[in-house]
Amino acid sequence: MRILFLAPHPFYQDRGTPIAVDLLLRALSADGHCVDVITFPEGQERSYPNVTIHRVKTWVRINGVRPGFSLKKLVCDGFLFARGISLLRSGKYDLIHAVEESGFFALIYRRLFGVPFIYDMDSLMSMQLVDKHPRLGALRGFLEHLERLPMRHAVAVAPMCEDLAAQARKVRDDGVVVIKDVSLIDESREANAADLRGEGGVRGPIIMYIGNLEPYQGIDLLLSACARLDRAFALVIIGGLADDINSFRERAEDLGISPSVHFLGPRPVAEIGAYLRQADILVSPRVHGTNTPMKIYSYLSSGVPVVATDLPTHTQVLNPDIAVLAKPDAGVFAAALRTLLDDDQLRAQTGKRAAAYAAREHGMESFVSSVRKLYQFVDQRLCSDT
Repeated sequence: MRILFLAPHPFYQDRGTPIAVDLLLRALSADGHCVDVITFPEGQERSYPNVTIHRVKTWVRINGVRPGFSLKKLVCDGFLFARGISLLRSGKYDLIHAVEESGFFALIYRRLFGVPFIYDMDSLMSMQLVDKHPRLGALRGFLEHLERLPMRHAVAVAPMCEDLAAQARKVRDDGVVVIKDVSLIDESREANAADLRGEGGVRGPIIMYIGNLEPYQGIDLLLSACARLDRAFALVIIGGLADDINSFRERAEDLGISPSVHFLGPRPVAEIGAYLRQADILVSPRVHGTNTPMKIYSYLSSGVPVVATDLPTHTQVLNPDIAVLAKPDAGVFAAALRTLLDDDQLRAQTGKRAAAYAAREHGMESFVSSVRKLYQFVDQRLCSDT
């Protein structure tokens, strides 16, 4: 197929959606599809056979585009939309693969050019907007109505987890194909990471978080829980922008635990496995959203036990057999951490079961199979419509 791929975010970056897009482009390239990608100016260069990356050119330099809605993202989206029109006018495409909010662009393109589209659904955008801007709560119904439009009119919807798939199935009867996320631990491509206990000077059992530091991730909950542990620990936080790190460093000082909290900043994906295996416990304290964090699959694959909030964002993948789940309450989360810290055998057994589950359900073979299933459905649907 000749595919126009809309990626409305910096690409490539070591964070959720750009990582998922990288995996998708690898799979599409390997299957021989010819893909034109439109994305933001910011990001590391990537190269794939049969794939051409077009970076939009904004009138002013824009960088530091964060996840979620922002003025910077809105401006880049406008230029991305215009570039899409330009490419659709000049080339013949069989399909548009639209990620996140570009599903709305694809709706317009479909009307203008008659090109069908896949809606790649990474989150509930209406929920994200209301969570981040509570004043929009009065518009929730209208925003949810808008969000259903690309779900309804796409030739297929590709949610990244079962909860999002359930939302899509409320709108349509078929064409919903979950693209399972995968572990990013790849020992064949793994880079060395700093020795946290040796050269890093970290002391005590290591509790580790990897990911961005946006409010929905629950870092304040994590810090508050650690302040209640009343025992030796080392909290290692990998990821985040400088402003967020500084803010949470101040919070750790206010809680009196700053000597035990280590902010390492962003690290390359290739080092993730080496860092994870140095931890005694991995944590995901997310408090908002329904999509499962991509880091969960690497956490599970590492064989290190996981403590996560007992919310749909986690429970659609995690269960008490492969993780310790706790209510999003600082005291309860602290008790869950303490349970694992005090029981070496429980840590080992939980981690072993988690790794087996990840290998079975969330390996690269499973991901590629899901992508092929999606595109086979689309191909059959397009053939039946001609």
